[in-house]
Amino acid sequence: MPPLTGHLTRLALAAPLLAALWWTAAMTAAGATEHPAAPAWTAQPAANGAGRDGGRPYFYLEGLPGSVLQDRLSVTNPGPGPLTVRLRGADAYNTAEGGFAVRGAHGSTGTGAWLRTATEKVTVPARTRAEVPVSVTVPDDALPGDHPGAIVAESGGRSVGVRVRLRVGGPTLAALTVEDVGVAGGTIHYTLVNRGNAVLAPRLAVSADGVFGTLLRREARPLPVELLPGQRVRLTEPWRDTPALDSATVRLRVSAAGGAHSEATASALFVPWLPLSGGALLLLAGAAAGTYAYRRRRAARRGGHGSAGTGAAPSSDRQQHSDERHLVKAGAES
Repeated sequence: MPPLTGHLTRLALAAPLLAALWWTAAMTAAGATEHPAAPAWTAQPAANGAGRDGGRPYFYLEGLPGSVLQDRLSVTNPGPGPLTVRLRGADAYNTAEGGFAVRGAHGSTGTGAWLRTATEKVTVPARTRAEVPVSVTVPDDALPGDHPGAIVAESGGRSVGVRVRLRVGGPTLAALTVEDVGVAGGTIHYTLVNRGNAVLAPRLAVSADGVFGTLLRREARPLPVELLPGQRVRLTEPWRDTPALDSATVRLRVSAAGGAHSEATASALFVPWLPLSGGALLLLAGAAAGTYAYRRRRAARRGGHGSAGTGAAPSSDRQQHSDERHLVKAGAES
């Protein structure tokens, strides 16, 4: 058996380390209990704004040119201390991939410029909600249709955008086109353009037909994008089971509420380039080898004919002519 003193020594060395670890874990747990992370502050349409009940995901305001529209913004501070939030209006636009984004502090010319909050900075006490009046003054020369925007709330390096859907009274046009369709790397690429003055929720149907029959059929389904007036977005559609060898016609059909619809096609050629490249290299190598062998044989033939012509044939001819002369002489003398 190992000596008892060795066990006692190791236990004495490990005890302080175990105590330190236990104390650190206890202090961490106590700190988490005493100071839990405060929930993030929020900004959203007031629960009873514009005579509506709560749960509104965005502001919806509608009026004729020259009208003044009003609502209220609710800022909630669940934290243990006061919160100061800065407010501003901004125009909205689509990113290249179809996301919703807002202009900077000085880049708005539409709803963001027409929108005003009662104060540009609001301080909300701890665990309290503050409501800020909001107004939108529609210019007399505003064009009819949808003018998307947002109220941007900023505090502590965090920004929250509350959408504003403003519709100016007058005729609306839902117009949509699909363009620049192409296929590359198992993916269908295309561009959607909103050519009307209404916000659109597009739907997409995809089909592809090849030389040997139908390759792809996908029924119309909603796309995860809200296409704003005058905006274009570049989107993709996966097509992983593309054929190995075929020539296909890809057809995209898009539609949206209000009668908007469009269609576009593109041709796609599917060729197994790797096997073809390997076969082409083998054919080239075979052709080169055949050409080399042919030239070797041809050179060999030329060498054989040359040696025979310069050696044996002249000697035989000379012998034949000499014999003939001897025969002539013999006949003459007789």
